[in-house]
Amino acid sequence: MEMQFEKMLANVTDFMRSEAKTETVIGQPFMLGEYSCIPVIRVGMGFGSGGGEGKAPQSGHGEGAAAGGGMGIEPIGFLVSHGDKISFISTKVNRGLSAAFEKVPELLEKYLDSRTKEKAEAV
Repeated sequence: MEMQFEKMLANVTDFMRSEAKTETVIGQPFMLGEYSCIPVIRVGMGFGSGGGEGKAPQSGHGEGAAAGGGMGIEPIGFLVSHGDKISFISTKVNRGLSAAFEKVPELLEKYLDSRTKEKAEAV
């Protein structure tokens, strides 16, 4: 039983280790016009295990083991850069994730304004 428990424990630990990597915590970068955006995510993990053995009155002997893990992933904001300026837009400000999405139209508007000015100056 001990060997099976150790194997099960190793499998759960390996899975959790593979999931808690940089790509999980920091999302894939994307461009929004001239703005470079990187989603930032919080990862929380929990783990539990147990085992036991004993003698049941009618069957003579019993044993068992269990292991389990859980993971929660939560977006906490975006790193946004433009030129040499970097800022963090939190999803926790105001009304959570909706506050971050409210910033997107503002970023798009700034981008479109700059493109319109560039085109006007080129003519």
